[in-house]
Amino acid sequence: MNTVTPSPVDVQASPMGELLAQANAQPKLPKVGDLIEGRIISLSKSEVHLDLEGITTGVVRGRELFDESGDSANLKVGDLAQATVMELENETGEMELSFRSAGHRKAWTELQRLFEQKLAIDAPITEANRGGLMVKVGRVEGFLPVSQLTTEHYPRVEGGEKNKILEKLQSYIGQSFKVKLIDLDEVEEKLIVSEKAAWEEQHRERIAQYQVGQIVTGRVTGVVDFGAFVEFDDGLEGLVHISELAWQRIDDPHDLLKVGDAVEAKIIGIEGNKVSLSIKQLSEDPWRKAIEKYRVGQTVTGRVTKLNPFGAFVELDPAIHGLAHISELSDRSVSHASELLKVGDLHEFKILSIEPRSHRLGLSVKALKDAPADALAAKPTEAPGAAETKAVASEPIDPAAPVETVPAPAEPAKPETPSTDQPEPPKIE
Repeated sequence: MNTVTPSPVDVQASPMGELLAQANAQPKLPKVGDLIEGRIISLSKSEVHLDLEGITTGVVRGRELFDESGDSANLKVGDLAQATVMELENETGEMELSFRSAGHRKAWTELQRLFEQKLAIDAPITEANRGGLMVKVGRVEGFLPVSQLTTEHYPRVEGGEKNKILEKLQSYIGQSFKVKLIDLDEVEEKLIVSEKAAWEEQHRERIAQYQVGQIVTGRVTGVVDFGAFVEFDDGLEGLVHISELAWQRIDDPHDLLKVGDAVEAKIIGIEGNKVSLSIKQLSEDPWRKAIEKYRVGQTVTGRVTKLNPFGAFVELDPAIHGLAHISELSDRSVSHASELLKVGDLHEFKILSIEPRSHRLGLSVKALKDAPADALAAKPTEAPGAAETKAVASEPIDPAAPVETVPAPAEPAKPETPSTDQPEPPKIE
């Protein structure tokens, strides 16, 4: 069998063909997807040419010129630049390269480093929407949710009007906030940052100097529906929830405090950068002496402060409020307390129950009245079953007959008095 040796003319003549033929002599020949480095030999607005260490010439053009890392923004002839291999050979015999792919990889590698090392960085605010702020970390766009803003920048808007919240957020455009990366996904190109996390890191040591039970002096920096914010120690801030403003029931914190007021408060909780404060715990709980002033069965005069479908809240004195359940307002059925009472009325009530530890006091209007005459007339003069008992007793009793025991009627259960305590604080993300 004759062996035919191919002639040199059988090999396709091209720069890349020659390189492939010399693969054994060039072990570092790049592959698609590799990151390589070359020296710029020419550049224009539409394309950049690189010399790849004498291997071949590469070209970057079109959308592949955009670089998220920013490294290629100010290149000039003679500079070294990194690019990603897109094609080994294009229609002109050059290697097709990309600054965009290389920059994307480099930018997200840097983001991963910042995330893993939990480093705080400055991020410019570029846009705002009702959910939060758009920021730039390097050249990568990220999102700063409203829930991740510090108390200083959180949009405290009365009534939660969405347009006013947006106006407040838009006022931050052009500023830079110090943030930490809390979530990133290169595939989805998702980047979430937190100003609150960066603030916590910065103030961790200062917060650690405080303990639950300490008393601080501060200034009211914000009053909202659910309480008041108090700044203390030059930059640290805590929340006094509405339930911790006073011992009596508070419907609107604005009735007690305004921005700028100087207050003392007790630290009742520290969780991360969240400090919970109480103003009411600096004074004695008036409910401890409630049993000395009030007793079950006592008739008292109170002012109606609020009406609900389930009853009326009544102020007996500035610190002690009770609840008259709707079932205790009248002998007849009513669907709402407003049918019988109105806010501001002074009215007499009888105290049904006192629970100082639970801050509960049950009141009744119905209990002030004697039983209706028609009800008394309809009431039997003898206990139910009395006639039957007499009839049986008049007959001869057989000693051998079994004796039946009639159980006493069960005592009706008393309805539980609803609590007059404030609602639990809302969770803020």
